[in-house]
Amino acid sequence: MGVDVLTRMFVKFSLLLATLSLLLFTSGSYGAELVAKKPAAVPGMHASKRVRLTTDMGNITLLLYPEKAPVTVKNFLDYVDSGFYNGVIFHRVKPNFVVQTGGLTFDFIRKETLDPIVNESTNGLKNLPGTVAMARFTDPDSATSQFFINLKHNKTLDATKKKPGYTVFGRVLIGMDVAFNITKEPRGLYRGQPEAPNVPIRILKAERI
Repeated sequence: MGVDVLTRMFVKFSLLLATLSLLLFTSGSYGAELVAKKPAAVPGMHASKRVRLTTDMGNITLLLYPEKAPVTVKNFLDYVDSGFYNGVIFHRVKPNFVVQTGGLTFDFIRKETLDPIVNESTNGLKNLPGTVAMARFTDPDSATSQFFINLKHNKTLDATKKKPGYTVFGRVLIGMDVAFNITKEPRGLYRGQPEAPNVPIRILKAERI
C-alpha cells in the first residue's frame, strides 16, 4: 500500500473523528439547552391543592379539586389565605350526616364573608363519605365560606337533572377520624345552636401545604 493511499485514509479517518466530535458536542449542547428551557414549576401549584386544618381535636388534611370546581376552590383558598377560618368553630355536627364549619366564632358570631359564588354541583362529584362540600341557603348560588365534611353518602345533597345540589370541591385526605370524633362530643347546651358541641371545637389554623 503506497504512502499516498495511507495519507488519504488518515485524512478521511481524521475528518470522521472531527465530525463525530462535532455531533456529540452539538447534541450535548442541545440537550443542555432543552433542560435549561424546561418550564419551571409554578410556585404553589401543588400546595394549592392541599389544605391542612389544625383543630382542637387534631389535624385534617384536605385534597382540593380545582379542575372540577375552579370557582369554589379559588373561593375557599381566598378564605384560607386571608386567615378567615382561623378561630371558627364546628357549629353544626350531625352524626351520620355532616360536620360543618367555616362561618361562626366560638361565641356564635357570624363572620362577614365575601360575595356568594356560583353553584358548581353539576361537576360530576357526589357527596360521598369523606368529601368536602359548600354549605348554602335555598338559593343554589348562595355559598360563601361555610363548608362541611360528609360522613356518609348524602344522596339528597347530590345534583340531579331537575335541581342543583351542594358543590363538592375536595375530600379528606388525612384525618377522617378527627371528623368522626367531633360527632362524639356532647351537644345541646346552646338553645340557639343545638347542633354545636358544648365545648367549642375550633379550627385553630387553616393553611396551604
